Amino acid sequence: MSYNSKMGSFEVITGCMFSGKSEELIRRIRRAEIAKQKVLVFKPLIDFRYSRKGVVSHSGVSIEAIPVENPEAILKHDVSEIQVVAIDEIQFFTTEIRYIIEKLVLNGIRVIAAGLDMDFRGEPFGPMPELMSMANKIDKLEAVCTVCGAPAYYTQRVITGVPASYFDPVILVGAQEAYEARCRMHHQVGNHPRNLYPNS
Repeated sequence: MSYNSKMGSFEVITGCMFSGKSEELIRRIRRAEIAKQKVLVFKPLIDFRYSRKGVVSHSGVSIEAIPVENPEAILKHDVSEIQVVAIDEIQFFTTEIRYIIEKLVLNGIRVIAAGLDMDFRGEPFGPMPELMSMANKIDKLEAVCTVCGAPAYYTQRVITGVPASYFDPVILVGAQEAYEARCRMHHQVGNHPRNLYPNS
Protein backbone atom coordinates (compact mmCIF):
# COMPACT_ATOMS: atom_id res chain seq x y z
CA MET A 1 0.00 0.00 0.00
CA SER A 2 1.39 3.40 -0.96
CA TYR A 3 0.95 6.40 1.30
CA ASN A 4 -0.73 9.68 0.40
CA SER A 5 0.55 13.03 1.59
CA LYS A 6 -2.94 13.80 2.87
CA MET A 7 -3.50 12.23 6.28
CA GLY A 8 -6.74 10.41 7.02
CA SER A 9 -8.56 10.30 10.34
CA PHE A 10 -9.94 7.82 12.84
CA GLU A 11 -13.27 8.11 14.66
CA VAL A 12 -14.62 5.79 17.35
CA ILE A 13 -18.30 5.43 18.24
CA THR A 14 -18.67 3.55 21.51
CA GLY A 15 -20.96 2.81 24.43
CA CYS A 16 -22.95 -0.11 25.82
CA MET A 17 -25.40 -2.27 23.91
CA PHE A 18 -28.59 -0.54 22.74
CA SER A 19 -26.93 2.89 22.82
CA GLY A 20 -27.25 3.39 19.04
CA LYS A 21 -23.66 2.76 17.94
CA SER A 22 -24.48 0.91 14.71
CA GLU A 23 -27.22 3.38 13.88
CA GLU A 24 -24.79 6.29 14.25
CA LEU A 25 -22.21 4.44 12.15
CA ILE A 26 -24.80 3.93 9.39
CA ARG A 27 -25.78 7.63 9.59
CA ARG A 28 -22.17 8.70 8.99
CA ILE A 29 -21.77 6.21 6.15
CA ARG A 30 -24.88 7.52 4.41
CA ARG A 31 -23.72 11.13 4.79
CA ALA A 32 -20.42 10.17 3.16
CA GLU A 33 -22.29 8.47 0.31
CA ILE A 34 -24.49 11.56 -0.17
CA ALA A 35 -21.23 13.50 -0.55
CA LYS A 36 -20.34 11.00 -3.32
CA GLN A 37 -17.45 9.53 -1.35
CA LYS A 38 -16.48 5.92 -1.97
CA VAL A 39 -17.09 3.79 1.11
CA LEU A 40 -16.24 0.25 2.21
CA VAL A 41 -17.99 -1.23 5.24
CA PHE A 42 -16.67 -4.23 7.21
CA LYS A 43 -17.96 -6.34 10.09
CA PRO A 44 -16.62 -9.39 11.99
CA LEU A 45 -17.60 -12.71 10.49
CA ILE A 46 -18.85 -13.97 13.87
CA ASP A 47 -21.56 -11.28 14.08
CA PHE A 48 -24.54 -12.64 12.16
CA ARG A 49 -27.35 -11.77 14.59
CA TYR A 50 -29.47 -9.92 12.05
CA SER A 51 -27.60 -10.38 8.76
CA ARG A 52 -24.48 -12.12 7.50
CA LYS A 53 -23.67 -9.39 5.00
CA GLY A 54 -24.99 -6.25 6.58
CA VAL A 55 -24.61 -3.88 9.51
CA VAL A 56 -28.02 -3.83 11.18
CA SER A 57 -28.98 -1.70 14.17
CA HIS A 58 -31.29 -2.99 16.89
CA SER A 59 -33.95 -0.67 15.48
CA GLY A 60 -33.70 -2.37 12.07
CA VAL A 61 -31.70 0.26 10.14
CA SER A 62 -29.21 -1.53 7.87
CA ILE A 63 -26.46 -1.12 5.31
CA GLU A 64 -24.46 -3.64 3.29
CA ALA A 65 -21.14 -4.79 4.75
CA ILE A 66 -18.32 -7.21 4.03
CA PRO A 67 -17.84 -9.89 6.74
CA VAL A 68 -14.17 -10.59 7.52
CA GLU A 69 -12.63 -13.22 9.75
CA ASN A 70 -9.65 -11.16 10.92
CA PRO A 71 -8.20 -7.63 10.62
CA GLU A 72 -5.71 -8.61 7.92
CA ALA A 73 -8.57 -9.57 5.60
CA ILE A 74 -9.55 -5.90 5.35
CA LEU A 75 -6.37 -5.12 3.41
CA LYS A 76 -7.15 -7.87 0.90
CA HIS A 77 -9.75 -5.51 -0.54
CA ASP A 78 -8.78 -2.76 -2.95
CA VAL A 79 -8.88 0.53 -1.04
CA SER A 80 -6.92 2.57 -3.56
CA GLU A 81 -10.00 4.60 -4.54
CA ILE A 82 -11.75 4.42 -1.17
CA GLN A 83 -12.22 7.54 0.94
CA VAL A 84 -14.09 6.10 3.93
CA VAL A 85 -13.73 2.73 5.66
CA ALA A 86 -16.32 1.85 8.31
CA ILE A 87 -16.00 -1.07 10.74
CA ASP A 88 -18.81 -2.26 13.00
CA GLU A 89 -18.47 -4.35 16.19
CA ILE A 90 -14.74 -3.68 16.15
CA GLN A 91 -14.32 -5.01 19.71
CA PHE A 92 -14.49 -8.55 18.32
CA PHE A 93 -11.23 -8.15 16.39
CA THR A 94 -7.77 -8.85 17.77
CA THR A 95 -5.39 -6.02 18.70
CA GLU A 96 -3.83 -6.28 15.22
CA ILE A 97 -6.74 -4.16 14.02
CA ARG A 98 -4.91 -1.06 15.22
CA TYR A 99 -2.12 -1.61 12.67
CA ILE A 100 -4.64 -2.02 9.87
CA ILE A 101 -6.30 1.24 10.89
CA GLU A 102 -2.94 3.02 11.03
CA LYS A 103 -2.20 1.90 7.47
CA LEU A 104 -5.57 3.11 6.23
CA VAL A 105 -5.27 6.48 7.97
CA LEU A 106 -1.73 7.00 6.66
CA ASN A 107 -3.12 6.33 3.20
CA GLY A 108 -5.50 9.27 3.56
CA ILE A 109 -8.62 7.29 4.46
CA ARG A 110 -11.22 8.34 7.02
CA VAL A 111 -11.85 5.33 9.26
CA ILE A 112 -15.01 5.13 11.37
CA ALA A 113 -15.35 2.31 13.89
CA ALA A 114 -18.17 1.34 16.23
CA GLY A 115 -17.85 -1.03 19.16
CA LEU A 116 -18.52 -1.79 22.81
CA ASP A 117 -16.06 -0.12 25.16
CA MET A 118 -16.75 -2.62 27.96
CA ASP A 119 -17.71 -6.29 28.05
CA PHE A 120 -20.56 -7.69 30.16
CA ARG A 121 -18.25 -7.69 33.21
CA GLY A 122 -17.76 -3.94 32.94
CA GLU A 123 -14.12 -4.33 31.86
CA PRO A 124 -12.37 -2.97 28.73
CA PHE A 125 -13.35 -5.00 25.67
CA GLY A 126 -10.59 -6.40 23.43
CA PRO A 127 -8.69 -3.74 21.46
CA MET A 128 -10.99 -0.87 22.45
CA PRO A 129 -8.63 0.85 24.95
CA GLU A 130 -5.88 1.07 22.32
CA LEU A 131 -8.27 2.15 19.60
CA MET A 132 -9.79 4.89 21.73
CA SER A 133 -6.34 6.17 22.69
CA MET A 134 -5.32 6.54 19.02
CA ALA A 135 -8.62 8.00 17.79
CA ASN A 136 -8.92 11.58 16.54
CA LYS A 137 -12.49 11.69 17.80
CA ILE A 138 -14.50 9.59 20.28
CA ASP A 139 -18.26 9.67 20.75
CA LYS A 140 -19.51 7.71 23.77
CA LEU A 141 -23.23 7.08 23.52
CA GLU A 142 -25.58 6.17 26.32
CA ALA A 143 -28.61 3.90 26.51
CA VAL A 144 -31.45 3.75 29.04
CA CYS A 145 -31.25 1.48 32.08
CA THR A 146 -33.93 -1.20 31.82
CA VAL A 147 -34.35 -1.18 35.61
CA CYS A 148 -34.64 2.50 36.54
CA GLY A 149 -34.55 4.54 33.32
CA ALA A 150 -31.31 6.34 34.20
CA PRO A 151 -28.55 6.82 31.60
CA ALA A 152 -26.96 3.41 30.98
CA TYR A 153 -23.30 2.79 30.19
CA TYR A 154 -23.05 -0.92 31.03
CA THR A 155 -24.04 -4.07 29.15
CA GLN A 156 -25.86 -6.54 31.38
CA ARG A 157 -25.75 -10.20 30.36
CA VAL A 158 -28.65 -12.26 31.69
CA ILE A 159 -28.83 -16.04 31.32
CA THR A 160 -32.29 -17.53 32.05
CA GLY A 161 -33.08 -14.52 34.18
CA VAL A 162 -29.85 -14.63 36.21
CA PRO A 163 -26.85 -12.25 35.85
CA ALA A 164 -23.97 -14.00 34.10
CA SER A 165 -20.90 -15.05 36.07
CA TYR A 166 -17.66 -13.11 35.85
CA PHE A 167 -16.03 -16.34 34.67
CA ASP A 168 -18.38 -16.95 31.74
CA PRO A 169 -16.92 -16.52 28.22
CA VAL A 170 -16.47 -12.86 27.29
CA ILE A 171 -17.83 -13.29 23.77
CA LEU A 172 -21.42 -14.38 23.41
CA VAL A 173 -23.03 -12.87 20.33
CA GLY A 174 -26.61 -11.98 21.09
CA ALA A 175 -29.20 -9.24 21.42
CA GLN A 176 -32.24 -8.66 23.62
CA GLU A 177 -32.55 -12.33 24.52
CA ALA A 178 -29.26 -12.20 26.44
CA TYR A 179 -28.42 -8.54 27.09
CA GLU A 180 -29.83 -5.38 28.64
CA ALA A 181 -28.54 -1.85 29.11
CA ARG A 182 -27.93 -0.95 32.76
CA CYS A 183 -26.72 1.97 34.84
CA ARG A 184 -23.78 1.46 37.21
CA MET A 185 -26.10 0.92 40.19
CA HIS A 186 -28.06 -1.88 38.52
CA HIS A 187 -25.25 -3.58 36.61
CA GLN A 188 -24.74 -7.03 38.14
CA VAL A 189 -22.06 -9.68 37.58
CA GLY A 190 -21.99 -12.93 39.50
CA ASN A 191 -18.73 -13.90 41.26
CA HIS A 192 -17.19 -10.50 40.50
CA PRO A 193 -13.78 -9.93 42.19
CA ARG A 194 -15.06 -6.63 43.63
CA ASN A 195 -17.35 -8.68 45.87
CA LEU A 196 -14.24 -9.76 47.78
CA TYR A 197 -13.94 -6.23 49.16
CA PRO A 198 -16.66 -5.40 51.71
CA ASN A 199 -17.99 -1.87 52.04
CA SER A 200 -16.12 0.15 54.62
